[in-house]
Amino acid sequence: MGRDFDTDADPFKLFAAWFAEAEKSEINDPNAMALATADAEGLPDVRMVLLKAFSPEGFVFYSNAESAKGRQLAVNMQAAAVLHWKSLRRQIRFRGKVVQVDAAEADAYFASRPLQSRIGAWASQQSRPLESRFALETAVAKFAAKHALTPLERPPYWIGYRIVPETIEFWSDGAFRLHDRVRFTREEGANVWTRQRLYP
Repeated sequence: MGRDFDTDADPFKLFAAWFAEAEKSEINDPNAMALATADAEGLPDVRMVLLKAFSPEGFVFYSNAESAKGRQLAVNMQAAAVLHWKSLRRQIRFRGKVVQVDAAEADAYFASRPLQSRIGAWASQQSRPLESRFALETAVAKFAAKHALTPLERPPYWIGYRIVPETIEFWSDGAFRLHDRVRFTREEGANVWTRQRLYP
């Protein structure tokens, strides 16, 4: 684990250190995380998304608000996520309330995406039935032609979400399944974290 795991009182500082290591060791998508949401009835759902930003304010991902996760978040603004780095035999999980990022932040990130990704955001009716792959490719071609010479702004339904964590847990593999686990918790709206070591 290292000394910082035992002594660091700032989970975001520790997250940044672990994430930097993962960026060097993971072959693909060190920012991939499993995101869990729940619908109005409380039935959970999970899928992989990409973590696009993190700070003491929380963890940010982007999605089509009309997708399954977007509809679930519209009625239940809470989520949990986990990043697992097999190369490091580590994982970090967190959960808390979800808030939308402001329009300026979402616009800036959307503008930084490759053009084809921006076109895809317009062409894909995410999570809804698709009659054929050809229909998707046709929609992509139409948007590409339409915006060949004009700026492609962010779709109004393509938004950013920030998980504001109430708990963050760091897990590191140990011999004979005697793993190391440390959980940070805070009260809603507070900035002071409490650190607690857990049994594996």
